[in-house]
Amino acid sequence: MQDYGGPIGFRMASAHPQNGNALIIQNAVLHEEGLTRVWELRRAFWANREANEPRIRDGIYSVQSGVARHVGDRPNPERYNPDLWMDEIAFLKRPGEERIQLDLIYDYQSNLPKYPRWQAYLRERRPPTLVVWGTHDPIFSVAGAKAIEREPPEAEVHYLEAGHFAINDSPEEISSLIDAFLSKHRIKQQQ
Repeated sequence: MQDYGGPIGFRMASAHPQNGNALIIQNAVLHEEGLTRVWELRRAFWANREANEPRIRDGIYSVQSGVARHVGDRPNPERYNPDLWMDEIAFLKRPGEERIQLDLIYDYQSNLPKYPRWQAYLRERRPPTLVVWGTHDPIFSVAGAKAIEREPPEAEVHYLEAGHFAINDSPEEISSLIDAFLSKHRIKQQQ
């Protein structure tokens, strides 16, 4: 589960706990303390969509926001391939995508009241849980990973020198962590 996939995955897991063997989480929160300052504008958007939509829209398309999503607060952004954020921005500019993104951001507020239920699911069901976290994420803070770590204390948590899309920064490391986690818990991968 990553980003918007976190709420989707937690809704599925808590509704049908018998259907899953484990959780793998990458920069997706289920505690408000994991929400960064980025969410101040999003909360304003939730309170008054019309007044704040232009600022949200600007953030979707700005190169600065794209760099932030991929690089975070790491020094020397020129060391990173700009195709990462420019490809994302090009995707976001496709016809109809703007409305989808604005609706996703607006609807995210429906997840916050569910956080306590998802936390209880982790504490009570205690599924094997792997968390890989890009520590330079401007959207979801390291506090979000530390909060997840409290729920099932046996959760395996790894902090990576990566941004919001850690899989772009550390694909081999994340793949190795997933393989080791699945092997450790004797979970067979579906083909």
